[in-house]
Amino acid sequence: MFLISRYTVKNHIAPFLFGTLTVLFLFLFQFVLKYVDQLVGKGIDNWIIFQLILLNIPWMLVLAVPMGVLFSTLMSFGAMSSNYEVTIIKSSGASLIRMMLPVLIFSSFLSIFLFWFNDEVLPDANHKAKGLYADISKTKPTFSLEAGQFSSQIEGYTILARELDSSRTTMKAVTIYDNSKTEQYSIASADSGKIYFSQDNSKMIIMLHSGEIHQFFFKDLNNYKKIDYSDYRIQVDASGFAFERTSDALVARGDREMRISDMQLIVSEARAKSNEAKDRIKNRLNEHLRFLTDGFADSSVVLNIHKLNSEGSEGKVLYFPSDTGELSSLKDAERRITFLKSSISSDIFQVSDFDLRAKQYKVEIHKKYAIPFACLLFALVGCPLGVITKQGNFGISAAISLAFYIFYWACLIGGEKLADRGIVEPFISMWLGNLVILLAGIILTLKINNESL
Repeated sequence: MFLISRYTVKNHIAPFLFGTLTVLFLFLFQFVLKYVDQLVGKGIDNWIIFQLILLNIPWMLVLAVPMGVLFSTLMSFGAMSSNYEVTIIKSSGASLIRMMLPVLIFSSFLSIFLFWFNDEVLPDANHKAKGLYADISKTKPTFSLEAGQFSSQIEGYTILARELDSSRTTMKAVTIYDNSKTEQYSIASADSGKIYFSQDNSKMIIMLHSGEIHQFFFKDLNNYKKIDYSDYRIQVDASGFAFERTSDALVARGDREMRISDMQLIVSEARAKSNEAKDRIKNRLNEHLRFLTDGFADSSVVLNIHKLNSEGSEGKVLYFPSDTGELSSLKDAERRITFLKSSISSDIFQVSDFDLRAKQYKVEIHKKYAIPFACLLFALVGCPLGVITKQGNFGISAAISLAFYIFYWACLIGGEKLADRGIVEPFISMWLGNLVILLAGIILTLKINNESL
């Protein structure tokens, strides 16, 4: 039996690594295609882009490992079945469950590791990636000029350079329109000029040579100035053109950037506030009930109300106040009821809001448990499926893995959206896919295990 376990695990590890790395590569390829247009053309150092990709690998790994487990079990047990090794092992007295046991143990260790990784490493990686991507998004494209074309990349200025040298920093026949000031408008023209950044990249400096400035004021159009110059320097703020890193401490954490313990605190706080709002509703209703019962004797809300039988009203009873004091009391009662309705409506909204907030974080908590546990479930369903298909090749295994994975992630994504809206309970939304795969795995395993040779 030891040889069987050793043989099964040995045939399982290589396909697992291959399947996991393949899925990881596909995720990386998709990520690069999705964000390539937002990363290139901004003059950002390649090391920064590499860091962003590296920080996104953890969430890709969390998704790739369960699929690697499913792929490897299909390949290993499919190959054993096609080579009649499963038949030989069963004929020697070993059951399919005994053959599956080492793979299930290996998958259990993977589940434990993935849970630790999902709760300890992934939140910090997501947080750093979020901050880095935000900094990259804020970075403006690298400043550049095209000969004979207007450029408005510098806020408040429009630059037209009719000729540029090969480095695109020295210009000829330059016109600069300055609309950065609200009270005046300036047009500067020059025979030549140069653009460069200050040493700390905080300022962009435009140096013009041999030209003139036409300046006029919006409030006084008669106040027109023409200034000739030999050298004229314009200095503008260059913030945004250079990449600037923001401290991670200044970036707020979302639910996917928190550990389970942090989210449990938020859930507990939300539930406590929800209970406080429910208690306020209960207290206000009790207070109003006491007012309606005990308060009548000591208040002027209800005084001497007379009743008359209205002729021709088919026996209906009409009530009306006997004096102006009673009218005032009824108006006070009406205002009291209006205030009660408004305050209770506000508390009901708060209850709904806090309950929804608690559910949203509970969804993320259950997800941190459900995805790692899927490693064990995919191994449970993959072993009998591999025996049934009797195909240990890449194509069949990849197709079956993809079908199960699409179903599983459809359950997760759809369940998460329904739970976030408060339609489905967080536990059901995150564990439904796992429960279905668990049942399928148990049924298939018992069916194959009980088959006669």
